[in-house]
Amino acid sequence: MLETELHERMQALVDRVQREADASGYFLNPDREFTTMLLEGYLINEQRYGYPACPCRLAAGDRDRDRDLICPCDYRDADLDEYGMCYCALYVSETIARGEGEAAPIPDRRPPGGPDAEHTLEPVTLAGLPFPIWRCNVCGYLCARTHPPAKCPICHVTIDRFSRFV
Repeated sequence: MLETELHERMQALVDRVQREADASGYFLNPDREFTTMLLEGYLINEQRYGYPACPCRLAAGDRDRDRDLICPCDYRDADLDEYGMCYCALYVSETIARGEGEAAPIPDRRPPGGPDAEHTLEPVTLAGLPFPIWRCNVCGYLCARTHPPAKCPICHVTIDRFSRFV
């Protein structure tokens, strides 16, 4: 019975991630066995830490320190643009998804020391703006308000995935 429940949870997760990818214009790795293996790691990390840390990286077990590794990680889009896939190869380019290219190892762009060691965005000053601007670290959504939204309206990640942009 436990194996049946696990299989059902895995299938529900695969279906959900596929729907989310389709709705957002992303492509999952066409190797279903590989994709399922990655998502098993996702579930294990979610049970272990309480959040779905990337299954291909070593998580600290502290949501604040690992916020850039919560799937989809902050590095997904840059990796897709430059290499045609994300670090763990869960998300791939349309070319790879169609079978016209292959996934290959890529370097990890996460800075040593985690997200707090990275300062790639220069602050922008907007004179007279009554609210700070918040940026979603996953999809780049920007909003001007007192606090970031509880969930990103674009990619649906939680508030801890936002950083102050201005």
